[in-house]
Amino acid sequence: MTSTELTLAAVSVSPFDPLAAPPEQRLAVGQLKVDAFASAYPGDPPQNAERAALELTHLTPEERAEHFVIWDGEQAVGWGSLNYDTQQNTHLAHARVTVHPQRRRQGLGRALSAALEEVARRETRRIITFVTSDRHAGGEAFARLLGAEAALPTRQSRLELAGVDPALVAQWVTRPAGEPYRLHTWQTIPDEYLERMADLMMVMNTAPKGQLEMEDWRITPEMIRGWEANAAEGGERHPLIAVEDTRSGELMGYTDVFWTPERASIVYQAATAVRLTARGQGLGKWLKALMLVHLAEHAPGAQTIQTNNAEENDAMLGINVALGFKPWVAITEWQLRLK
Repeated sequence: MTSTELTLAAVSVSPFDPLAAPPEQRLAVGQLKVDAFASAYPGDPPQNAERAALELTHLTPEERAEHFVIWDGEQAVGWGSLNYDTQQNTHLAHARVTVHPQRRRQGLGRALSAALEEVARRETRRIITFVTSDRHAGGEAFARLLGAEAALPTRQSRLELAGVDPALVAQWVTRPAGEPYRLHTWQTIPDEYLERMADLMMVMNTAPKGQLEMEDWRITPEMIRGWEANAAEGGERHPLIAVEDTRSGELMGYTDVFWTPERASIVYQAATAVRLTARGQGLGKWLKALMLVHLAEHAPGAQTIQTNNAEENDAMLGINVALGFKPWVAITEWQLRLK
């Protein structure tokens, strides 16, 4: 086995550099991702191949990624990537594998996985994580075939905005008179709040990790600016609402969502977090309700919000269920220990 090409059962896996590849090859990989999504979510608005191709080039400053593609002429029929951080959780790498719906059960997924495992070993990563869902037939069986362990069951839920109870939203946005909080709504976080926002985002480390052998992530201002730049380059809308304690200037909670103009009917919930010291005051409900009000004013095409929560995250699931979120897809995050 070499780092330049791997052959398994007559399947040829080639390294792929999204930044250096010709645009038509990058677009071919984007089209593969679009086709796979359409097969799994036939009722959803179609994804955009150009945007999917662009996303292949997006990394944060400390992140690295290696890609492999299986070609059939000019068509990409299989793609895999291994992403890893150079400074944090240096024992981990995260894998993604996509095989064209018409080319499954031909050994393509196994060939791509073998190539990614070779990279992980080269980079001395001892654990590979990856995600499957019940929308992709055979995902769980493939994970077990690789010897992976189910580490974090997750519920993907959807909320139909037309069915939201306006009285409940009005109740959640009503706050006690004289409380010391003020709100900020940002598409780009101002420089004077950037350090504070990075510190607040690390509250997400308190979210359940299940059995994942993962250390807490350190969020830096550079990472945030990288995320913002990627969103801006792709034309993504990404509003964030934060709560500031006026007594200290500390940011106590936030929620953010994102959507793309060509798929404006679906809004994706990114995160909602409140500091441990500020919990029990209804700030999470306040933030979620405020975002619904914001979307009604600034995302008139939105019909659905989609969110992911660990099945053991009772607090956030309770808020979402109360709002009317319904289970949509069962997702599992797996970890594969390399021996």
